[in-house]
Amino acid sequence: MQQPCLLQRTFAQTCKPCSGGRRYDIRQRQPVVVCAGDLRKSLQQRVHNAGLTAAAVALSGLCLVGSAVARLEGVNKPELLPKEFSTVIDVAGFLTEGEEQRIKKEIQGLERDKGVKLRVLAQNYPNTPGLAIKDFWGVDADTVVFVADPGLGNILNFNVGENIDLMVPSNFWPRLANKYGVKKYWQSSGEEAAIVNAVSAIDTCFREPVGRQQCSQIQGTMDEGRSSGPFGAFFGS
Repeated sequence: MQQPCLLQRTFAQTCKPCSGGRRYDIRQRQPVVVCAGDLRKSLQQRVHNAGLTAAAVALSGLCLVGSAVARLEGVNKPELLPKEFSTVIDVAGFLTEGEEQRIKKEIQGLERDKGVKLRVLAQNYPNTPGLAIKDFWGVDADTVVFVADPGLGNILNFNVGENIDLMVPSNFWPRLANKYGVKKYWQSSGEEAAIVNAVSAIDTCFREPVGRQQCSQIQGTMDEGRSSGPFGAFFGS
């Protein structure tokens, strides 16, 4: 039975990757993916040291890129969820109504065409629905949960489903976070620019032909060449 992948914010000297998991180059100081089974004895101590509880593994069926799990753990506020289903939950108020609607349309097209269920949560921890999003969105192996939280330093954090992890190059997610998620970028361009560009880059990546050149460029909508995403022309790219 395949073990779920957990990604912890650590730069261990060695890593035994789990089946289907990813291992990032520690020399580039990228997050390391390790097997849940390998952490069984030390997990409780580690999450305690990080100020977490056992609830932190509620999304352990996903490979976690970034520190988003640390910003969902310990919070379960279903009252912050919208009354009706929505693929975008902006409790932080980063997006305009127009931006939110365009992102929703892009997400809808990606799910229809590629089967990728992208879900966006914009938050300022602890003002977040937290773990309530799992059931609300029906998070599964085909889901990418994108948590935008500037309190993490890097605003872009991704919880990547097992099936999705196999569809794009392993370095796409950290490269995306390093381009649009760094503090210098979102402080100068705005949180909304980081979110909109990230969604467009994800859409573009999944629409490119599988091969060595897939996702070779991190291509957003606001500051790039022409994007293959449906809103590239709209934004004048």
